Amino acid sequence: MTSHQSKPSSQTGTWLTRRQFFKRATTAVAAPMILPASVLGLNGAVAPSNRIVFGCIGVGARARHVMPSFLAQPDIVFAAVSDCREDRLNSAKEIMDTHYGNKDCRRYPDFRELLAQQDIDAVFIATGDRWHTTASVFAARAGKDIYSEKPISMTISEGRALVEACRRYGTIYQAGTQRRSTGSYQFAAEMVRQGRIGRVHTVEMQVWTGPTVPHDKPAPVPAGWDYDRWLGPVQWRPFVPGRVEGGNWNYFWDTGEGPIIGMGCHYTDQMQWALDRDHTGPVEFEGRCTLPDPAKFMSETPVTAEVRCRYADGIVGVMYSRRSFGERYIRYIGDDGWIQVDDETNAVTAEPKAILKLRAAAGVDWVNAGDHVRNLLDSIRSRRPTICHPDAAHRAQTICQAMNLALRLGRKLRWDPVQERFDSEEANRMLRREPRAPWCI
Repeated sequence: MTSHQSKPSSQTGTWLTRRQFFKRATTAVAAPMILPASVLGLNGAVAPSNRIVFGCIGVGARARHVMPSFLAQPDIVFAAVSDCREDRLNSAKEIMDTHYGNKDCRRYPDFRELLAQQDIDAVFIATGDRWHTTASVFAARAGKDIYSEKPISMTISEGRALVEACRRYGTIYQAGTQRRSTGSYQFAAEMVRQGRIGRVHTVEMQVWTGPTVPHDKPAPVPAGWDYDRWLGPVQWRPFVPGRVEGGNWNYFWDTGEGPIIGMGCHYTDQMQWALDRDHTGPVEFEGRCTLPDPAKFMSETPVTAEVRCRYADGIVGVMYSRRSFGERYIRYIGDDGWIQVDDETNAVTAEPKAILKLRAAAGVDWVNAGDHVRNLLDSIRSRRPTICHPDAAHRAQTICQAMNLALRLGRKLRWDPVQERFDSEEANRMLRREPRAPWCI
């Protein structure tokens, strides 16, 4: 990690490194200095020289949803923002400047310019899904630590490239699957580990019914929108409003891949964690789904689905895509009972009900990512892995990607979690896709 930074220099507009901060302080020792308590780190304040300086890449709806969890941390400061849309870039700068009471937040239409800034220690990546791996690998190469929204990758090969990049560059990385830092999910996982429901044989996970997107026609790209950069590593296609606006990009194979990969990774991450499988994964995938009628809709991802995975020891994970958005859940089923977390309400239910008496305090729900962000910041300082480090995140994401491949190919797939290969060459060809230049990783 680069040196933590102090406040912006009024002469350069950049953030001073810790070394520069103390050099200026010592060279001015001949003259009387009166420093505020905040500069010295007194009265509970964090000295500027100990703050971690962040940049935000992608400042749309998701970034603005999570950003309060970052801004609540006293030992960080956001110095720069980047986005391919001018309206979002300008409003994000305004948000940061208002929060800090200055005009110092820098704006970069090209995130590579942000990564080139030596005063930036870490980045929060909240772009569209297609960008998560590419932006993360570029950030790791630039020496930045990372918090990236999920899904961490669009293909299994991308996920492996992310793991290797973070390992090579010594990057501290936190995947945005914040339920590992949420009390309800932590409690359920601990009850599973303690054997409170007996031997687990099934894990049920439910996401919502996938929307369908009607056909739409190409249109001019809106002013201030760098559409080529918005597409990034995926194949070029004309700007079609119905395909890219309102989050509809989630329901196309090249830009989103649907609820199973976008939301399902939260639950496969929990399944892996509770079962102590962060180092491995299931060996078999099989399912069925209904796809959009191509005569009526241009979206591609499943509308409804039921797909199963099986571990080598026989434990089965079942992912359902059905019902409404508010009916998301994960349920662990054992020989002696079950325990479930409802995602919308954060409620925990169980059988036998006596299990619930073991829960100490409810704590915050998953909407507040503060504990997850705090875990990242502590890891940046200690250089120890985060609670959802790249290896764990990749294994959980791989399950969702393999589920989607089994549905797309309409056949059972066997998977080797050591070699990361299928028993099908057709499926193996879908492990990766060729990115558009210059976004090769």
